[in-house]
Amino acid sequence: MTSNSRIQILRRKAAQRQGGQCYYCHFPMWESDPGVFSARFALSRRAALHFRCTAEHLKARCDGGRDIAENIVAACQFCNGNRHRKKLPKDAASYANFVRSRLQQGRWHPVKLKHQTSQKPPESPGAR
Repeated sequence: MTSNSRIQILRRKAAQRQGGQCYYCHFPMWESDPGVFSARFALSRRAALHFRCTAEHLKARCDGGRDIAENIVAACQFCNGNRHRKKLPKDAASYANFVRSRLQQGRWHPVKLKHQTSQKPPESPGAR
């Protein structure tokens, strides 16, 4: 099995474990069809790209993190991309706190979802 296909499988399992919500912002994500997501939340296809499900390494590979279930969570494109914009990105726990703080201030996602449902936060990989 190639590394990419292994990561795809781990991403799908993480997304299922997290109830389809981003590990950081807890917004819903889409995996295969942005059109359905766009229609459901009254977004343009371009805006829906922010909510594409990506695999996020809690401990980056460059820091010794591995492609294993305990190290892979599902994160929306917006959160994942913003975490890694800095030269020295925050660790996953610090970044999650940062995102929650910004969400409380209404200053995180540039796109607002019209019909977002309130669900419990997703479970962490090691919290079983």
